Amino acid sequence: MIPNQWYAVLESDEVKRGRPVGVTRLGEKLVFWRDSAGHPVCQRDKCAHRGAALSLGRVSGDRVVCPFHGLEYDSTGRCQAVPANGSHSEAPERLQVPTYPTREAHGFVWVWWGEDRADLPPLPFFDELDDSFTYSTFRYHWPVHYSRAIENQLDVVHLPFVHHNTIGRGHRTVVDGPVVRDIPGGLGVWVHNRVDNGSPAKRPQELDEPSGLPLLWFHYPCLWQNRIGEDIRVAISFAPIDEGNTLLYLRFYQRFMTVLGLRRVVGKLGALGSAFIAWQDRRVVITQQPVKSSLKMG
Repeated sequence: MIPNQWYAVLESDEVKRGRPVGVTRLGEKLVFWRDSAGHPVCQRDKCAHRGAALSLGRVSGDRVVCPFHGLEYDSTGRCQAVPANGSHSEAPERLQVPTYPTREAHGFVWVWWGEDRADLPPLPFFDELDDSFTYSTFRYHWPVHYSRAIENQLDVVHLPFVHHNTIGRGHRTVVDGPVVRDIPGGLGVWVHNRVDNGSPAKRPQELDEPSGLPLLWFHYPCLWQNRIGEDIRVAISFAPIDEGNTLLYLRFYQRFMTVLGLRRVVGKLGALGSAFIAWQDRRVVITQQPVKSSLKMG
């Protein structure tokens, strides 16, 4: 995983008030819960005493309670109570659970994965996906390293082959470019696919400097967007589970339908359509070797 980054690892509705939830993210078993103010907390899902999973316990006010011996940990990871020692005893300082900086925004719960810093950077996101859009989500598990899943969504050459009967119709197999440019926080990709007319593909340096917004956007470390139109977008957070598994939070954003009931129907249909296209990708990507991509892999 890329260190010193904010990762969107859960959606907000997955972390309920009054109940801890255990998940594996970034190769580690984590527990998420909300304090009395509703703020999410992320900690290692392992009691510092005997290693029991805190996610099997309960939430009491501003503390998560271990299911084994009732030890209580606050939102900093410090043990505040050991019931067996009596209510007026002080818990040993060594009873500490690793705790990670956590934020909530854009319907996601974010975890800072990296070194402790006094001033953490702002959360990465696509500024134009504001409150004028509504979205529906499809959650999709892929048994691949998250780098492979991201590569696939930035690859424009596979469209006429993997998606020959959906978004790749027209057999536009020749790719002029693509043109890739640094944008704040990530990359922008301008796509020029065409039918093979006998002329060789143009290299990126042979094309004019791109104008307008890119079709594909990527924000480090795990956010992607396809700008289908002014009022339609598809976005994905690739939440790393471990070295061989990724959970895709695939969202269909739209703002052309404003009627509440129809808006929900359009959102659900858009999410399902996007999920079908992702299924076409998945059946191929899960066969790629090695499972994890790297800069130099032969």
